[in-house]
Amino acid sequence: MVELTNFLLSLLLILPSFLLLLIIIKNDSLRTRQNRNQTQLKLPKSYPIIGHFIAVSQQKDTFQWITNLLISSPSSTFILHRPFGLDSIQTVDPNVIEHILKTEFHVYQKGPYHRSVLRDFLGDGIFNVEGESWKFQRRVCSYEFSAHALKEFVEKVVDFEVSSRLIPILSRAARDRTVLDLQDILERFTFDNICKISFGYDPKYLDPSLPNPEFAVAFEEATMISTRRFRSFFPFVWKICRFLNIGSEKRLKKAVFTVREFAMTIVKEKKQSIINNCENSEDLLSRFLKSGHSNETLLTDIVISFLVAGRESTSAALTWFFWLIHKNKEAEKEILKELKNRGKQGNKTEHLNSSVFEQVKQMVYTQAALCETMRLFPPVPVDIREAVSDDILPDGTLVKKGTWVTYHPYAMGRLEKLWGVDCAEYRPERWLEEGEDGLKFVPRDACMYPVFHVGPRVCLGKEMAFLQMKRVVAGVLSRFRVVPAVADGVEPVYVPYLTAKMHGGFPVMIEERCQVE
Repeated sequence: MVELTNFLLSLLLILPSFLLLLIIIKNDSLRTRQNRNQTQLKLPKSYPIIGHFIAVSQQKDTFQWITNLLISSPSSTFILHRPFGLDSIQTVDPNVIEHILKTEFHVYQKGPYHRSVLRDFLGDGIFNVEGESWKFQRRVCSYEFSAHALKEFVEKVVDFEVSSRLIPILSRAARDRTVLDLQDILERFTFDNICKISFGYDPKYLDPSLPNPEFAVAFEEATMISTRRFRSFFPFVWKICRFLNIGSEKRLKKAVFTVREFAMTIVKEKKQSIINNCENSEDLLSRFLKSGHSNETLLTDIVISFLVAGRESTSAALTWFFWLIHKNKEAEKEILKELKNRGKQGNKTEHLNSSVFEQVKQMVYTQAALCETMRLFPPVPVDIREAVSDDILPDGTLVKKGTWVTYHPYAMGRLEKLWGVDCAEYRPERWLEEGEDGLKFVPRDACMYPVFHVGPRVCLGKEMAFLQMKRVVAGVLSRFRVVPAVADGVEPVYVPYLTAKMHGGFPVMIEERCQVE
């Protein structure tokens, strides 16, 4: 009896190892077939069970390492082997991007792991759900971007924020010769804007006193730690830390509590206002409440998702824009010429007139300059999809259910085969051509430039973002020069969180144009 018991115990110990060996053999066979379909790229050695873990752990900057591999890949695609047979296909191939985001949209979804990574932070908001919940949220959100709503957004919300808050802060900095963190200022600006247009709430973060942004600090922490979860080669580590409430997971829990408390307060105030019949606005949050969805947890998730989209991405694009414009004086001259020709900011002390919406729309060169900025420094550096069934990519790569397919807008902007030999140069003219009435903006194929996503999930707020950014550019550059307060030769560092950041902020000096030109 004892021998039988020992035999059964031994069998139980051996069986998991045997099953793991079968999985490894199966995955190695699949990898061999996949590699035959790829043009040869010299990748570091992949080992059984741990995959490319050793190579990745040796990199000081894994993001840049993968970017370099993609740029040098003849096929624009390679497979990164994760531990325990999990594969992650890395790509900058526009055909593959069209395949996963558009043609086979139903096959490539957020996936259970993606949702688990962001659930603590984003919950069931629009960026972290699929199916009917995603369709409903997107349908309600779409009303936020009608022509009437966009016009009102620019002429009432953005124009007020620029004229009454942003310009006075920059004027004071110019007068006092103080250094500003422009990244922080722009994040405050976009935060106020998205709160006002989407929730009917003014947090006044860009008030001249620049109040302590407790929420913003917590938001930053939650974004950073959530990003690190994605990068972990061994997800069980952060899951154990979360269970034990230790380390970065303890900090994440605290940060998320602060963020959700802030968002929940907005939801409760709006809900009470509607109950008391004091709410006549048609902002996004009001629409959700009036549609019969009063679940405060879900509404809080929706608020947080919109804050990610409205605060983070637009401010990131503008931060890099002002850096690049400082380095490229010819582009700055062209923008100033366009502003002068369009009559922007004719009187520096007055608001724009009622045609501000149409004037901003006509800023062709400025739009090209913004697109060129986001080509080199996209607000969302990478995006991931998970295959829910087996598939074959256009280049012949086999995709097994559960495989991640990750595409890299940042690397794509540096791909010579897409943008030419001058791909490393900042050249807004690549987006323009001569038309009958002057310069004409020429958009690129979305799969070649997936900054605003592609397919059914294409960004609803694209036009709103451009209008907001162009209004900021018009307001700032027509009156000020933005001069980075860094030593000559120092280049800012692009940090790829969920949305990109400039590491350490963007310290600048502000100079009135009348004093320097």
